[in-house]
Amino acid sequence: MISRQEIMDFSREFGLTANVVEKDYVLGWVLAGISSKAELGSSWTFKGGTCLKKCYFETYRFSEDLDFTIAGRRHMDQTFLLEAFYQVAGWIYETTGIEIPRETIRFDVYENPRGKLSVQGRIGYRGPMQPRGDIPRIRLDVTDDEIMVLEPVRREVHHPYSDRPDEGLHALCYSFEELFAEKIRALGERERPRDLYDVVLLYRRDSIRPDRAAILNTLREKCAFKGIALPTMEILESRPERAELEAEWENMLAHQLPALPPFEQFWNELPAVFEWLYRAVEEPVPMAISTMRAQVDEAWRPPSMAAAWHMAVPLEIIRFAAANRLCVDLTYQGTSRRIEPYSLRRTQDGNLLLYAVRHETGEDRSYRVDRIQAAKATNESFKPRYLVELTASGPILAPPITRTSASFRIPGSSISGTGHHKAMQRAYSHFGPKYVYQCPVCGKRFVKRSMDASLGKHKTKQGYPCYGRMGVYVTTKY
Repeated sequence: MISRQEIMDFSREFGLTANVVEKDYVLGWVLAGISSKAELGSSWTFKGGTCLKKCYFETYRFSEDLDFTIAGRRHMDQTFLLEAFYQVAGWIYETTGIEIPRETIRFDVYENPRGKLSVQGRIGYRGPMQPRGDIPRIRLDVTDDEIMVLEPVRREVHHPYSDRPDEGLHALCYSFEELFAEKIRALGERERPRDLYDVVLLYRRDSIRPDRAAILNTLREKCAFKGIALPTMEILESRPERAELEAEWENMLAHQLPALPPFEQFWNELPAVFEWLYRAVEEPVPMAISTMRAQVDEAWRPPSMAAAWHMAVPLEIIRFAAANRLCVDLTYQGTSRRIEPYSLRRTQDGNLLLYAVRHETGEDRSYRVDRIQAAKATNESFKPRYLVELTASGPILAPPITRTSASFRIPGSSISGTGHHKAMQRAYSHFGPKYVYQCPVCGKRFVKRSMDASLGKHKTKQGYPCYGRMGVYVTTKY
């Protein structure tokens, strides 16, 4: 288990309370524990907003729940679930020292609105913060009667903490297109703030370039299964939940984000999402901000997932603001200004440069990161003048999606194509890009098969222990 100090360091980096960061840390090991039990790991498919954050890209919305669609009605049994999670809790404790007391493991099986069984579970934990009084809890929502249209994929769980094993943590997940479709369906059905936030963030991911036709086909099948109409702006605007969506924006999101973007920014971007989805209308991609005045390392890009940079100013606050199109109040060499952040680049002599625009004047500017004295995300939004590169998602390293000829329900039977999927995974483990990270403390380089900046225990070239825990991305090898 990592130290309390490491949680505090990440809390400072992310601009969130320590208990939120601690829960994110424990969530990773709970997912690993579920995967460690073969019967669960092969049939529990991770989904929802937490899946997006932990397995695809940095959404900066720290979610609190774990949602699963499962194969096998036998798992919808309280006795089975309790026994399975007693074993999961034991594995987590032996592996990490995180304690999940048996008396805090609870599962309630109930009849959902569709007349089928669903499960809501809660598990308590004692992690690095060791709180007094009532211990924090994680909620698990499990169902076996959801429709899955696309083949699930096994992905690495983003775990930027120092106890990440060399082989990483992994979970069986919805494909990216299925997650996107599910989020749009959920927004159309219940109009909750987190669904609006996630849908717009998914749409903004220019570097991912998802299969639009697959998303639309999956959305149609999911809506038909639920018996609801395809979501449109007209439907969303006319429903009574529209007023509640805006009213609950702060209550449901403020504690999950370092700064809360204005509701209007996300709501006003929704028409473009539907134009792209239904009519394939692509908004022009803006040009990247010019870096010609500096000799930058063109091969270097910031890591796609959040990291502890161990700089004087938390860079993740600036990256969060960029992802959410929020201005930043920057203090630089003794003076303050409000900027629009666009790009983080590294010069050939090793300095990090933040490229931005002065919000009041529209002037392009660059700032050496080591000379930034303070940075604070504001609630003032901006419309991008350039390509936002601070939050590049990087490639989605998943096997090609095998789409079924028709949608299928998975209770009582195994997912089709499992053998083919495993074979593809084995094949992809030996091919594809490799990512080179450099320890900022000792300069040692590490080659990885995924875009993950965390470093294991290592020594300097002189043989002394090095305590650098997060690397800086250097280049990609093919």
